[in-house]
Amino acid sequence: MTDFSQSRRKMVDNQLRTNDVTDHRILDALEAVPREKFVPASKRAVAYIDEDLPVGSSGTNRFLMKPHIFGKLVQLAQIGSDDVVLIVGAGTGYSSAVVAKLAASVVALEENEDLSKVATDLLVELGTENAVVVDGPLVKGYASEGPYDIILIDGAVDDLPEALLEQLKSDGRLVAIEGQGGSGVAKLYQKSGDVVSGRFGFNASAALLPGFAREAEFSF
Repeated sequence: MTDFSQSRRKMVDNQLRTNDVTDHRILDALEAVPREKFVPASKRAVAYIDEDLPVGSSGTNRFLMKPHIFGKLVQLAQIGSDDVVLIVGAGTGYSSAVVAKLAASVVALEENEDLSKVATDLLVELGTENAVVVDGPLVKGYASEGPYDIILIDGAVDDLPEALLEQLKSDGRLVAIEGQGGSGVAKLYQKSGDVVSGRFGFNASAALLPGFAREAEFSF
């Protein structure tokens, strides 16, 4: 029988600390949340390898990020204990469960109804009372509960919709992985008044979220 608590500890020590995730609040949260619960039963034995893992039913094409990429993205966001966070692409709720241990409250947006139900059930099972799963198109965000101190996009995007940046508070921050494969980079966007500036965070790759693919361009 797999000792998942030992697997979590090894994940933190061997994948996160060695990749410059140094915030003890984040390390503690990642060691506390049972990642194995958020993947299909057939993947639980490998829940802690440093790879993207599929979630949901076959063909859903949604993934948990590699642990060290996810940890570095959360660290880039600099989430404070008073922050209200929007997670775009909640999936089965793993990122929401982790971030809920760092923030005041979490709004977890998901457009796949099956994943949304799984995420809600798991957050209830874990006793996560400061996170709620909401349904809607990922690219539109969730303005009715905004503006947000932090927006974390849990997956890769080709282009960042203006609608998401508009849902940031002044001085708010958004983190996302832009681009696919070897060209992907994690970026931090910060809002000051109505002005948004972005900067490079680190090289990263993640699975593309639905609705965020760049439209094909035609040349004549």
